[in-house]
Amino acid sequence: MSPPGRPKGELRSAQHEGTPVSLPDREAIDSALALVRAVMPPTPQQRWPLLDARSGAQVWVKHENHTPVGAFKVRGGLVYLDALRRREPAVRTVMSATRGNHGQSIAFAAARHGLAATIVVPRGNSVEKNAAMRALGAELIEQGEDFQAAREYAMQLARERGAHMVPSFHADLVRGVASYWVEFFASFAASEAPEVVFVPIGLGSGICACAAARAHAGVRTRIVGVVSAHAPAYRLSFEAGRAIEAPVSTQLADGMACRVPEPQALAIIQREVDEIVSVSDDEIAAAMRALFADTHNVAEGAGAAALAALLQQHERWAGRRVGLSLSGGNVDSPMFARVLAGT
Repeated sequence: MSPPGRPKGELRSAQHEGTPVSLPDREAIDSALALVRAVMPPTPQQRWPLLDARSGAQVWVKHENHTPVGAFKVRGGLVYLDALRRREPAVRTVMSATRGNHGQSIAFAAARHGLAATIVVPRGNSVEKNAAMRALGAELIEQGEDFQAAREYAMQLARERGAHMVPSFHADLVRGVASYWVEFFASFAASEAPEVVFVPIGLGSGICACAAARAHAGVRTRIVGVVSAHAPAYRLSFEAGRAIEAPVSTQLADGMACRVPEPQALAIIQREVDEIVSVSDDEIAAAMRALFADTHNVAEGAGAAALAALLQQHERWAGRRVGLSLSGGNVDSPMFARVLAGT
């Protein structure tokens, strides 16, 4: 097994459009943590004996399914809109595109600042995530066959309406999300930190935030990214050292349904992440069932991907200290029922 902490070799100078891409510094992360803490308490972090027995490892689960919107994304939305209001106090309307959790985070934060929010989702998006965004006060528009098409439409609509387009990846989103990984790493003495953490990858804010928090904590924990085998763009791009577009066919992990990698995120991932593994929809479904049976927590597809990766690699990590992100629990009821039934 490779030692913890990927050697920072030729990819250390990864750039985006000629500008080095850097992680948020300690001051930026600490200020984001203070802002998030003013709105919500730290999420639970648990060892579950049944998960330990199932995986053969010592497993700590960070329960981001327990935030006010049921997913880690709320942290990024809070920090991004706070910074936006400071930079551009005249902004009255924000626009974004999402498969659900990012949109909920923007709607939640926009309401706190008295801003109108319009969210574009692809057609056929999660019914219950759509309902949650509307309940938070957002105008919801269904447009496009996948996330990329929805994002392109949202950008066009933002220009037409004079709204501020909230990106899906931004430094302020990363430093907000880093707050949960800071909570995670701060719970351990440096010498007792997990040897590895498994982190699902959608567009990249979560795993880049993990890398920022690892540096903040000064630990050498190995970071393993997890993608859907049916949405492999980031794994292919990571292995090739350049952005590669790949088709999306996952039916279960909509939070990982990325067709086109985000260049800034990819640059950080190439520099900071140790490896990326793929998990199938069947493996994710098995992990969703395991989380419910062993912890009685509901996980959406992307939220169970980290455990799916650990179970896939259980022999490699047997007896070792492992961290997992249960990054979200927003799964439609009929889908979850099918998953539990194994159909």
